[in-house]
Amino acid sequence: MSKETIPLVEYFKGYIPLSKKEIEVLNERFVERRIKRKQFILKENEVCQYYTFVVSGCLKMYNIDGNGEEHNLQFAAENDWIVDIDSFHNKKPSQLYIAALETSTVLQIEKNDLWYLYTYYPKFDRNFRVIIEQKFIELQNRVLQNISATGEEKYEFFLKHYSQLANRLPNTQIASYLGITPQFLSKIRQRRIKN
Repeated sequence: MSKETIPLVEYFKGYIPLSKKEIEVLNERFVERRIKRKQFILKENEVCQYYTFVVSGCLKMYNIDGNGEEHNLQFAAENDWIVDIDSFHNKKPSQLYIAALETSTVLQIEKNDLWYLYTYYPKFDRNFRVIIEQKFIELQNRVLQNISATGEEKYEFFLKHYSQLANRLPNTQIASYLGITPQFLSKIRQRRIKN
C-alpha cells in the first residue's frame, strides 16, 4: 500500500473495504498533490479535471458574484471530497473556484481513471455512489437551511456539520458560507458565549 493513499484506503473502509488488488489499482490511479494556502485547484471558466480527496488541510469551493462578493458553497477538510461535479462530468467551464484555505495535501483522480475504476472494479462504483448520495443529502439540507432558517439556526447547522472547522476558519469565511455578514456572525457568537 502506498503511504500517500493510506488515508483514502482507511476512508473506504467506512463504506465497502477494498481488496489488495483494488488498493493497488487505487495507488496507480490517484495522484498526491501538495497545495499551498490560497492556491487554486480550479478557477472560474476552467474545466474541473479532478475529484479531490483531502488528506490534510482545508479547501473551499466558492463563486464570486457580479458585485465581487464571495459566496462559499463548501468546505472540505480531512477525509472529505471536493469537486465541481457539473464541470467534471460534463466537461464544461466551471462557474466556481476551489482554493486552499490552509496548506493542504490532497489525492486527486481524473475522470478517465475514475471511469476505469467504475468499470473494472465495481466496488468503487458503489463507494462513490454512496459518497455522492451523502453529498446530495448535505446539499438538500443546506438549501433547506438557506431558505427557512434564521442566522442563528444556520450557524448551529454549520457547527454540527463542520465542528472541526469552527475554530480554524475566520469569521469572514464562515459568514460567506452562511450568507450573513461577518458582523452579524460576531453577534451570534457573542450571544452564544453569554448564554
